[in-house]
Amino acid sequence: MSLRIVFAGTPEFAVPSLQALVDAGHQVVAVYCQPDRPKGRGRKLLLSPVKQLALKLGLPVRQPEKFAGDVQLQLIAEDQADILVVVAYGQILPEVVLNKPRFGSVNVHASLLPRWRGAAPIHRAIINGDEQTGITVMQMDAGLDTGPMLLQESCVIGLNETTGQLHDRLAKLGAECLVKSVSQIEGGRSEVTVQPEIGMTYAKKVEKSEARIVWDNPALAINRQIRGLNPVPMAYSFLSSERIKIVGSQLSDVPVDAVPGEVVKVDPSGLSVATGDGVLVLTQLQPAGSKSMAVRDFLNSRQLVVGQCFGED
Repeated sequence: MSLRIVFAGTPEFAVPSLQALVDAGHQVVAVYCQPDRPKGRGRKLLLSPVKQLALKLGLPVRQPEKFAGDVQLQLIAEDQADILVVVAYGQILPEVVLNKPRFGSVNVHASLLPRWRGAAPIHRAIINGDEQTGITVMQMDAGLDTGPMLLQESCVIGLNETTGQLHDRLAKLGAECLVKSVSQIEGGRSEVTVQPEIGMTYAKKVEKSEARIVWDNPALAINRQIRGLNPVPMAYSFLSSERIKIVGSQLSDVPVDAVPGEVVKVDPSGLSVATGDGVLVLTQLQPAGSKSMAVRDFLNSRQLVVGQCFGED
């Protein structure tokens, strides 16, 4: 007999998990997601990715401003929920809610806990140069990503992989791990492992202030910054007072003696820029008000010469 599941999730990352539960034959009796928010210049209400999928699947959607209080507890009780599944919901749930379903609540987290507890585990893994990351399915408790672990799967982070690319891979892996974990819970085969405190790190939310490139930093660190902040908020720098987002870059082993931020080579395949340690080749740029473009297209509309410097606004 399939479990009766209440699902709580909002962004694109949670979509594969909801779809996988339905495909596996479980009864998703209610879907919680964040309230519709106005976005864009027209300030139109935008339906979250999870809400769009839930409506497509004909599932009941609930969007409380706060997931707390007697009303939500009563609804979960009426749902006769066996388990609450939380995937990037966007709210901290009170312990009384987490414990209400028969099997409690589980969460799909995009890191190998206890490393990168918190809001931005994918960004932080790339920015900090981790060679691998993965998915942890855990039993939720009152702490922030501190609950006992039910299942972990690791994956290697590609040398040039961005947060956006890794996000999509982990969303798919998370869905696979979730279905496996729910099946184990249903069959009474789940094994719980307490998280060790050794190796714990916190993945704080990414701030826009982190996006500006400091060219005195090593090329390796700047490359990780560019990859880790792609697609949001996107690393940027100034060139002749023009703000330019740096979408793509590659490391170079060509030694140079130049001021950090100085363009040392202009080539249609990439702009070579000196850093505090090494050279970084910029391959994809996005000028203000324009779409992302290859350096070749960027150079078609600008006169750029060796010796010009990034970083001066």
